[in-house]
Amino acid sequence: MSELTRDIEPTPDIALIARWQRGDQRAATELVGRHAQALARFAVTQGIRDGVDELVQDTFVRAFHSLESFRADSSLRTWLFTILKRLVLDRQRSEQRQRSTVELDEEHAVQDFNALDGMVADETLLRVRQAVARLSPLQREVFTLRVTEGMPYTEIARVVGSTEGACRVHYHNAMRAVKEYLSDD
Repeated sequence: MSELTRDIEPTPDIALIARWQRGDQRAATELVGRHAQALARFAVTQGIRDGVDELVQDTFVRAFHSLESFRADSSLRTWLFTILKRLVLDRQRSEQRQRSTVELDEEHAVQDFNALDGMVADETLLRVRQAVARLSPLQREVFTLRVTEGMPYTEIARVVGSTEGACRVHYHNAMRAVKEYLSDD
């Protein structure tokens, strides 16, 4: 491997973890920069609208505090998604308890639309989101991790606590349901 190639290739996560454990704070910053956006996207697809950055930050805090328990059986990203999923579930349970006394108004829901997109693109995006929202929670997770994050089924299975085969079935069923919803006009 040439000196030039070595400088271009990103440092593997496991090497960054080792550097952080030796006290290199820049390694932690690099890990956060490498994975924060994907975690934020996943949180949004799980229904989190407010406090996404805080949730991602909490994910890294938990991960950094328990790095000694990271066995590297899966990728760091998969482990981070698993931690984030637990935090999302905790938050959703808490919000469900609060909802029993506070009624949410649909008009105050934040919609993420790019003003530069044309009317057709906006409508298509809305229809896709509606289709994905109609999926079961497990199908939605598998679909999102596969489509938006490009995760392999083995890692998806670890994140959602299922088998690789079951994840393939959930993905197939989710794709079929989304296509059927989009074709119904």
